[in-house]
Amino acid sequence: MAESISRSLRDGCLEGEHAPALTIEDSLASSLGSSVFDHFLANLASQIAAGKSQARGLVLVAFNRSPTFYLELLRRKGVDAQHVDKRVRILDCYSDPLGWKKRIPPLKTAQNLRVKANVAAFSDARDTNKLMTSILDLGQEFVGQDKSRFAVAIDLVSSLLRYTSLPTVAGLLNKLRSNDQTSCIVWLIHSDLHEQRVSAAHAYLSTMVASIQPTAQCTDEQTSYQNLGKNSDEAKLHVRLKRRNGRVKLLAEELHLDQVGVKFTAVGAQNSNVAKSLLPKVQFNLQLSEQERVERAKVVLPYEHQGNGEEIQIYDGRRSLSDSVSQPSASPVILDAQVAPGKGEIHYVRDSDDEQPDSDEDPDDDLDI
Repeated sequence: MAESISRSLRDGCLEGEHAPALTIEDSLASSLGSSVFDHFLANLASQIAAGKSQARGLVLVAFNRSPTFYLELLRRKGVDAQHVDKRVRILDCYSDPLGWKKRIPPLKTAQNLRVKANVAAFSDARDTNKLMTSILDLGQEFVGQDKSRFAVAIDLVSSLLRYTSLPTVAGLLNKLRSNDQTSCIVWLIHSDLHEQRVSAAHAYLSTMVASIQPTAQCTDEQTSYQNLGKNSDEAKLHVRLKRRNGRVKLLAEELHLDQVGVKFTAVGAQNSNVAKSLLPKVQFNLQLSEQERVERAKVVLPYEHQGNGEEIQIYDGRRSLSDSVSQPSASPVILDAQVAPGKGEIHYVRDSDDEQPDSDEDPDDDLDI
């Protein structure tokens, strides 16, 4: 399932379609959203560096963590530093999102980030139009004059929602998706920090929604920092994929965080056994016992050929019961016969002699069964 998401981000969009968008949702109960975001970010950057992605470059909008962190992250994930300098641009909205530091004389240590050519500062998070322009300007370095595309990643939309309204943020994401130069877009949101309509709006804009849920549901009384710490490295990833034909596919995987990164595994066999136990139990047995098979073999069908050498006469329903009594040789109807043990017979009696001759005619009376 995680491979399907990575493949969709790598392949990008078709001509005339909006770019595929991935929303990653987490909460305090399972706060692995940043690790999952780092996983897909590093995977996408490595695909771009290897030339296997539709996107020719990556624009990362950093609200939650510093650009230095992401440069070190890509280095740890095996992306060559030369490819990072050529294919990755970071818009620094973390250091000074509101422009307060402009009023303070810059320190020498604060100039280290400016040495990197692929890091651009941004200090007006309230102006989404300016933010949109800055993202497109950085992407133009990869696009040039041809029809190439670039990928966009926003590490935390929740931080952007602190400075502006939901309709403004949704409009920004929609413009990025519908831009002809955007190949794909990824963002992270802390769903428990916002109202339900906020998560619903971002899910509506997305083609893929990856929701991180805890492995065990806890009540409010059980939720504590101690309990959260025990399950902080394990969670379940529920993904909803929207296909081009309108169908929605639901998938689930287990994820585990180790020293290397996030590992995705299929749902274990234990969960499969639990799912089987949830099937409804019927009150009858679908299998026959040996005694039931013997009794079923003794049943004589009403029109079965006995093969005893006698003339076979099949009651066709055209004669009334009185005619059958007066002509016993022509009808198999027996009124007072003793039925042998283990055998059964079917007696047919017409409702009335006034019926039309063909009203109860057997359609298979010409068959010698």
